[in-house]
Amino acid sequence: MERRWFYVALLSVGGLGLRVGFAQPAEEAPDTMEARVMACVPCHGAKGEGTDNAYFPRLAGKPAGYLANQLHAFHTGRRHYPPMNYLLAYFPEDYLKQIAEYFAAQRPPLPAPADPAVSKDVLERGESLVTHGDAAAGVPACSSCHGPHLTGMEPAIPGLLGLRATYISAQLGAWRYGTRTAAGPDCMQIVAGHLTEDDVKAVAAFLAARPAPPDLAPAPQGTFILPFACGSEPQ
Repeated sequence: MERRWFYVALLSVGGLGLRVGFAQPAEEAPDTMEARVMACVPCHGAKGEGTDNAYFPRLAGKPAGYLANQLHAFHTGRRHYPPMNYLLAYFPEDYLKQIAEYFAAQRPPLPAPADPAVSKDVLERGESLVTHGDAAAGVPACSSCHGPHLTGMEPAIPGLLGLRATYISAQLGAWRYGTRTAAGPDCMQIVAGHLTEDDVKAVAAFLAARPAPPDLAPAPQGTFILPFACGSEPQ
């Protein structure tokens, strides 16, 4: 009998504590962009600096127009990655632009350059393609669009630094095979379509091994003229 009343008393105290707990007002999350983008942090880092997962890219410092274009592509399903498609499906366009502007304004340092896992000859081929292109193959230099320091250009050309070789290779492959697309004329699909598998490997290895330039900011709009029209970039 005493044991039964002990359990009844214990449950009563527990119930009282539970009621008291529910009576406390819920703490509201701060209404800041830092709080709003918390869903992005596990994959892309607190400031968009990237994480250890090689397939989740750095967002920080890329032009807001580029980031907004990619968020819109995931939002509409033009880019296919189910977690991103689901996350952004019901966001209004204005909110996507705010997210893009937030990450564009971040300036965390780049990660240390990767140690190339390719031969010297492959790395030299990558450097040649990035800095000079291959006219015979119809491939312009990466630097002719992404800038001499590879930091991109406002409003919509991304920087290419701070990315892992596996991510760069995967994206170039997606452009080559049409699983990633952009507004026409789709310049990246055109360029990537002229690259061989070995070229992709070389470019990815070279870019991933580049050190940070003194200034990570994208070049101002109009700093250099693109070699051809690109649908994602205003002419």
